[in-house]
Amino acid sequence: MSLSDPIGDTTHFLSDDSEGEEPGARSGQEEEEPLSGVSVTRARLTVAVLCYINLLNYMDRFTVAGVLPEIERYFGINDGNSGLLQTVFVCSYMLLAPCFGYLGDRYNRKWIMCAGITFWSLVTLASSYTPKNCFWALLLTRGLVGVGEASYSTIAPTIIADLYVKEKRTIMLSVFYFAIPVGSGLGYIVGSSVYNLAQDWHWALRVTPGLGLLAVLMLLFVVKEPKRGAVEARPEHQLQRTSWVVDMKALSRNWSFMLSTFGFTAVAFVTGSLALWAPTFLYRAAIFTGEKPPCVTAKCDNSESLYFGIITCVTGVLGVTSGMVVSRSLRKRTDRADPLVCAAGLLLSAPFLYLAIVFAQYSTVATYVFIFFGETFLSMNWAIVADILLYVVVPTRRSTAAAFQIVLSHCLGDAGSPYLIGVVSDSMRKRESYLWQFRSLQVSLMLCSFVAVVGGAFFLATALFIEGDRKRAENYSPSATDEEPIVVPRSGRSTKVPVASVLI
Repeated sequence: MSLSDPIGDTTHFLSDDSEGEEPGARSGQEEEEPLSGVSVTRARLTVAVLCYINLLNYMDRFTVAGVLPEIERYFGINDGNSGLLQTVFVCSYMLLAPCFGYLGDRYNRKWIMCAGITFWSLVTLASSYTPKNCFWALLLTRGLVGVGEASYSTIAPTIIADLYVKEKRTIMLSVFYFAIPVGSGLGYIVGSSVYNLAQDWHWALRVTPGLGLLAVLMLLFVVKEPKRGAVEARPEHQLQRTSWVVDMKALSRNWSFMLSTFGFTAVAFVTGSLALWAPTFLYRAAIFTGEKPPCVTAKCDNSESLYFGIITCVTGVLGVTSGMVVSRSLRKRTDRADPLVCAAGLLLSAPFLYLAIVFAQYSTVATYVFIFFGETFLSMNWAIVADILLYVVVPTRRSTAAAFQIVLSHCLGDAGSPYLIGVVSDSMRKRESYLWQFRSLQVSLMLCSFVAVVGGAFFLATALFIEGDRKRAENYSPSATDEEPIVVPRSGRSTKVPVASVLI
């Protein structure tokens, strides 16, 4: 597709401007064109494409968890090594997020995503050909998958923010974040279903690469780069871009952003732990209660992954929807509604997750019921946290803020939690038996409930600062401290002074 094609972007990849206008456009057309530079229909299609890619990302991320018992048997690894599969992915993802956040605030976001998703699809396909004696190769390829996801997750919400404002933005972000729990659930479902059909876990990893290449084509022909910040009161050309150091200093002083990021870290810790270990824990519980035989030489029964995937899909839709509805309702009464809803979601999820872990040895039905309620309350946070970031941070710093939030939340959250749960499980196992395999993992997973309570406390603290930080972001104007210094000769010496002092 030619870059001059009216369907595609007219912005060069290395340009920091938004979509250019077609030459010779009539004044009437310019008046009718939305401030973002993207038509209403194209904006909706853009959100649909971004939702599809987000769903695909999370589907790929948790396909491995859906066939984890078979991978453990295939490679002969312990719980600690199994946890590394998720940890290496999240580590590469969070380390590269700042790079893509920096690029996303300055260059064409559509082309960055296209390159990242193409790379992600190819690496995912390569991981499906890992031989039996090369577990390190599976770790390496799963780590490289994080490159593609970092290029997308830091950028996509900022595109939605440049297409919609206020209530419409909240709704579109909620639709976008439906893809996280739904995609995660589909990962379990597809992983276990494809394995049952092919009787080989490698085939479970070959589903998403083809869908990823389709996503690249949809990006190229459907998505249009909107003008940054144009739909808000102060378009981007009135907001001066500052250096990364200045951006980070401003973000570190933004208490609502920092505290909500720590709260979201707790969400990442809990979801990361459950995402990898819940199906395996349920499978070990079934062996412990005598409902299923252990898989030693025969193929593993992955029906728990299927059931957990269905629950994750349903609770994700319910959780994100209820979070959005409750938040919108409470906003009429208080401007602190968003962090309060996030806090309530985490604090309510903690006891249900604890009960699910405890009752696993007594009743399978009760365990699934408690998981259902625990995941529903946990899912209330996803869209709201993203919305908080977007309205307490100015447009020119949003990709950087999203990248920083990804790094911190994953570094202290799901980057280490799957591995930590696995290591604690291994250390508590007194002997190699099915009883201790279940007991040790059961005790280690109880850490999730404690972390959920801590996360709820951070969101309660966010409520103390949210009103002031939002007003500061809405009324933001560049100050002398935000501007880049330039060198001006003074008495034969070079001195750094703010730009404003020279322009006065």
